[in-house]
Amino acid sequence: MRVIDLINSNEKTAFSFEILPPLKGTGIEKLYETIDTLREFDPKYINITTHRSEYVYKDLGNGLFQRNRLRRRPGTVSVAAAIQNKYNITVVPHILCSGFTREDTEYVLLDLQFLNITDLLVLRGDKAKHESAFTPEGNGYHHAIELQEQINRFNKGIFVDGSEMKVTNTPFSYGVACYPEKHEEAPNIDTDIYWLKKKMENGAEYAVTQLFYDNRKYFDFVERARKAGVTIPIIPGIKPFKKLSQLSMIPKTFKVDLPEELTKEILKCKNDAEAQQVGVEWCVQQCRELMEHRIPSIHFYSIGAVDSIKEVARQVY
Repeated sequence: MRVIDLINSNEKTAFSFEILPPLKGTGIEKLYETIDTLREFDPKYINITTHRSEYVYKDLGNGLFQRNRLRRRPGTVSVAAAIQNKYNITVVPHILCSGFTREDTEYVLLDLQFLNITDLLVLRGDKAKHESAFTPEGNGYHHAIELQEQINRFNKGIFVDGSEMKVTNTPFSYGVACYPEKHEEAPNIDTDIYWLKKKMENGAEYAVTQLFYDNRKYFDFVERARKAGVTIPIIPGIKPFKKLSQLSMIPKTFKVDLPEELTKEILKCKNDAEAQQVGVEWCVQQCRELMEHRIPSIHFYSIGAVDSIKEVARQVY
């Protein structure tokens, strides 16, 4: 079943989570441990992130440096296939503009089609660390909506070069990202919602939000999106607060605000263990309020927070 069907067919709020492929050379066992930890809560699907290559510089010892490309977390497609095969759970690999040419994307789509993996999350992705502004890879795309168009053409049996497939398979279905506190590059929230509507009109079946800690911002965003004509499910993305250092890291990295009430409670904490407990309690309150509003699904960002998510899920699911 497609993700949208899994969400719509669930009588209660669905549970799902996101994972990272393992670092190059570290094996997949820890990833399986994460899934085993959270599987008891009946995840309807699991998202697998994709990471672009980065430039790294090797000191040659003679005053010169050699620039090499390195992908620290390869294997999104193979990880997705391994999970689907081992657990029989719907998998949703991320597919990016960032770091990928049109031909790269086509090869990924072909591999996924061969594996009968037909759900995607379509994203622009972050700019490279060495870039001051987002730059497409070769003939790649500036915006997720352009990537959607390639996927749509692929679904119709048309390759990037315009040639036609001899055999077509199950078409891809996909979701997109959205930002209750707006994307950092968007001039304002109305522009952000305008492009979300365009993504919907171009085939997106649902949207998953950036993480947030203030439900009011999520509810306000959904209300504004509905008034603008966005009708697809807008799934809240949630991550429990975990460490004292996140007081400054979260706003800087994710460009989201921490509510004053949460901040005050965290500042009372003497160590990370106390901060984690506050984070779990806050997240439980968030999820219960979302469920009271009959949100069809909650999506958890699990990186570095698996134990907290397990405790939250134990209390609310």
